[in-house]
Order: sequence, then C-alpha cells, then structure tokens
Amino acid sequence: MGNEKSLAHTRWNCKYHIVFAPKYRRQVFYREMRRAIGCILRKLCECKSVRILEAECCADHIHMLQCLSKLSENV
Repeated sequence: MGNEKSLAHTRWNCKYHIVFAPKYRRQVFYREMRRAIGCILRKLCECKSVRILEAECCADHIHMLQCLSKLSENV
C-alpha cells in the first residue's frame, strides 16, 4: 500500500507488463543490438516519466514491467 499514487478520492498502483517481439519471433536480440535497445528504451521511459521496475531481454523478445508516475500525462 505504501507505493500507491493518489488524488483527492482515488488511489492507484498501475503496473504494465509489456512484451516486444519481432515478426515471426525471429531471434535477433544479441550483443550490440541488445545493449542499444536497452539504452533506447531507458531514454524513452525517462522522457515519459515511466519507471522500469524489471526488464529482461531474450533472444526473441523483450519483457518490461513498468510503473507510471502520472496517469493522464503519459497516455
């Protein structure tokens, strides 16, 4: 309960599980590409005030668990 956001009469704890996968789930996320994509996603989340709680990059997909700080501004 301590990590909930609140307004006048509401409380929320929004977490989104997002999976990025290439077409046909080709195994394309290796070494340099993995580092580059990680850097790009971190920068995008920083610009949008989105906090990355967990992230994992597999050979054929990327998992991210994100938490929004302000609901209306991030949509």
